[in-house]
Amino acid sequence: MNESAHAAAQPFRVLFLCTHNSSRSQMAEGLLRARGGAAYEVFSAGTEPRVVHPLAIKAMHEIGIDISSHRSKSLEEFRDQPPMDLVVTVCDEAAEACPFFPNARRQVHWGFPDPSRVTGTEEERLAAFRHIRDLIAAKINHFLARKPSLSYAQLYAAAKAEEQRA
Repeated sequence: MNESAHAAAQPFRVLFLCTHNSSRSQMAEGLLRARGGAAYEVFSAGTEPRVVHPLAIKAMHEIGIDISSHRSKSLEEFRDQPPMDLVVTVCDEAAEACPFFPNARRQVHWGFPDPSRVTGTEEERLAAFRHIRDLIAAKINHFLARKPSLSYAQLYAAAKAEEQRA
């Protein structure tokens, strides 16, 4: 199947990968799913999954995206599934633990700090989650502005361009 036929026939499969699949990868999944529409089939997973962080759910709810039904998943759940067109690691630990996802056509790294490491009041901690949510949203908006759904080449070029943006 050529690239144009792929874009017209089925959505691009994108996996966001992080250590615990509790915050950054969950927010990225929710954002791309909401903003990318039918052109993308979006997933997230972790190298050491835990539960979805309640402040990630709250921060996403504030912008009208409901991730309350999401659950943390192990990357092992995706090893035997159809290939991912793009795997995006969103934390440095996951990039180190999984430098190459075996079932990925392309892989890039978009690093974000871990909001769950912030201490303080609930409002201070929520502010950290909002900040990371907004950084991820900006990255996804830039990615989508590059029209990555046109072809595999465009998908990878857009993802790679965002990897290199600091």
